[in-house]
Amino acid sequence: MSLISQVILNADNELRYPSIGELKTIQNYLLTGEKRIIVSSILRDKEKIIIQKASKAIFKLHPEYIAPGGNAEGARRRSLCLRDYSWYLRLITYGIIAGDKEAIEKIGVIGVREMYNSLGVPVLGMIDAIRCLKNATLELLITEDKTIVGPYFDFIIQGMS
Repeated sequence: MSLISQVILNADNELRYPSIGELKTIQNYLLTGEKRIIVSSILRDKEKIIIQKASKAIFKLHPEYIAPGGNAEGARRRSLCLRDYSWYLRLITYGIIAGDKEAIEKIGVIGVREMYNSLGVPVLGMIDAIRCLKNATLELLITEDKTIVGPYFDFIIQGMS
């Protein structure tokens, strides 16, 4: 849900007009719209580079994942791991565009521990993987853009912890 939709629904549920603070939040959202679109486009366009850097980092940090018997052993299993990287990066762009973390929470955080546990994927390894994905992403951005993107990764990491 977008920030604007959220403000409207909250006000409507309480049978009131949006507050001054909520209207200022919407105003800031609209003022930063172009920047959020640019940042989302950068993540989309640099997806392969980001995933390549992040995968090198996670497999350096956890070489046991690609060793015989590891969760990412072989080309097929490794590609499934990288597919998750792509999915999380795409999820981050949804949050950036919406200006809200609710979509990330609903799609990428709720139930994630149970899912990875049922698949035999170590959740701590996924947390490390998201950190590697965050670092690889931030390496490609200017400081101003890092402040937009970082909190969305942190939200996922915190939700998995």
